[in-house]
Amino acid sequence: MLRKIARVVIAVTGVGLGLAAGYGLRQPVQRLLGTSLGLWQTLLYFAGMGILVGLVAYVVAPAIITAVWSVTNWFEARLQRAPVQDVLAGAFGLIVGLIIASLLGSNLSRIPYVGSYLPVVTAVILGYLGLSVAVKKREELVALFAFGRSGTRDRSGAADRSGHDRAELARTEATAGRPKILDTSVIIDGRIADICETGFIEGPLVVPAFVLEELRRIADSSDTLKRNRGRRGLDVLNRIQKQLSFPVEVYERDLGAGLDVDAKLVKLAQLTGGCIVTNDYNLNKVADLQGVKVLNINELANAVKPVVLPGEEMIVHVIKDGKESGQGVAYLDDGTMIVVDGGKRHIGETIDVMVTSVLQTAAGRMIFARPKTAEAGRSFDSKGLERTSAF
Repeated sequence: MLRKIARVVIAVTGVGLGLAAGYGLRQPVQRLLGTSLGLWQTLLYFAGMGILVGLVAYVVAPAIITAVWSVTNWFEARLQRAPVQDVLAGAFGLIVGLIIASLLGSNLSRIPYVGSYLPVVTAVILGYLGLSVAVKKREELVALFAFGRSGTRDRSGAADRSGHDRAELARTEATAGRPKILDTSVIIDGRIADICETGFIEGPLVVPAFVLEELRRIADSSDTLKRNRGRRGLDVLNRIQKQLSFPVEVYERDLGAGLDVDAKLVKLAQLTGGCIVTNDYNLNKVADLQGVKVLNINELANAVKPVVLPGEEMIVHVIKDGKESGQGVAYLDDGTMIVVDGGKRHIGETIDVMVTSVLQTAAGRMIFARPKTAEAGRSFDSKGLERTSAF
């Protein structure tokens, strides 16, 4: 139905164009015929021109409609894929560019010969430049407007808010939360979902499109281990977004075709003012060098392990020998390794030890201990019952 209406409109428009063309060509036609047209001849001439151009327009209308709709659908698809921030920034930049072109147009039109064309050319150039620059500088524009609103709010608040209101506002802004940008390793690791569930992390989680693409490639890998890791990462994101109802945003913009994933993550954190959540040691160091805040899951895991001080006593199960002669190795429930001096002869036993020192390394915490000297013969069986062991 819409195509039929559009075809009729194009045909009517063609009739109007035919009449206008006939009016413009009337004098040349009379000179060509060598005589002036009478009333009936003029009417027939205009009717013929209108009908002729109208018929041509009616015949070519389907092709015109198809072409216009194809272009419209192409633009609509591009706009739907583009982030809302890009669309708003582009519209703002286009409006600014056209305003500047309008201000310059009156002066440019006074230039001889080419003055009538310059305003149109200027509008096209400045409109495109405004749109392009605004889209590329979207983050800076958002930050600028956010800063302006914050400054205005603070100034007005200082004039009419009570002390209680200002304190409440400060607490609200302090807990607003910065965007947390997830890298591939921390998504596959999966512990980020447990941290979100406990409520110890706030602010939106940002998953860049290039990280999702990397996860998809890993999930489609021919290697079974890689494929399982990639699918685990996708399941973790699904759990965070649907089961935990935690805000997850997908960042669609490409930050540079020549950059690797780590460089894109650092650049995204710099543009958005967010922090990177990772357990990648190398990415952690690179981000620190460039002044980007990093939340390392491994550092968090080490921080929440129980604190053990020299002189404390504990019961451990020695499972294997250590690197040095006579040493035995045991582990706490959280995976902390305990090196027991002289514990090799107690392999397979549960014994009472005393902590001698604690070593914090990049890989985690390591505890050194020795069997209690006052009760060197005291050990425990697998059920925790005390038994005597010959030394």
